[in-house]
Amino acid sequence: MSGVKGTGTFRRIVVKICLFFTTILLLAVIFLAFANKVVIDSSASRLYTDVETAVYTDAGVVPGTRPGGFYFRNRIETAASLYHAGKVKWLIVSGDNRRHSYNEPQEMYTALVARGVAPGAIYCDYAGFTTLDTVLRARDIFAQNKIIIISQKFHNERAIYLALKNGIEATGVNAADVAPANRYWAGSMREYVARGRAVLDATVFKRQAYFGGNKIIPGNTDAPGCKPFSGVTAYQDVQAQ
Repeated sequence: MSGVKGTGTFRRIVVKICLFFTTILLLAVIFLAFANKVVIDSSASRLYTDVETAVYTDAGVVPGTRPGGFYFRNRIETAASLYHAGKVKWLIVSGDNRRHSYNEPQEMYTALVARGVAPGAIYCDYAGFTTLDTVLRARDIFAQNKIIIISQKFHNERAIYLALKNGIEATGVNAADVAPANRYWAGSMREYVARGRAVLDATVFKRQAYFGGNKIIPGNTDAPGCKPFSGVTAYQDVQAQ
């Protein structure tokens, strides 16, 4: 009899554990759905699908991504088109350069110059490790309280949300996205999680940029833009100026 009683107790414990984790999972799903709606709603009226309809803003911000990839090429094409259409005066290319062998801002700089953007109109942010870092540093380092973000729609939505929550007037121009048939489900899930984190960062944790630094004012002739690739070794070598 004691064996039967012990088995029943064990089953009740298992059921309670399963219910606990099911509840946690359900709450997480509800929160992510809520965060997704908040992000989409905040940016809905601030997105442009083509360069010609975009409203002029002094500074365009290009978030980093893997150099040479589809997202990278289309962000660069859209940013160059925006510049040549006279919709922005400067472009801030913001990405990851935490390792000596990996330099998103410099790759973006090189690609933009190859498309006819004036080197003096491009400013490199070597510490745009996350989307939040990119938008906060546009304000805190580059002194821009009004920006236009150039990325894919899903990314623009989140970046605009983060910018607005941090007092930055932001719009976005959508670069071409990958075809739905070529998207990985893992990437879509990652974006849902990223939106949940964005809402928490903006409303609960009030997270700030990972790195600070001296002001770099676009248009100031003394402001450093982007250093030649041969002179760049890592973020600490170029950003702490």
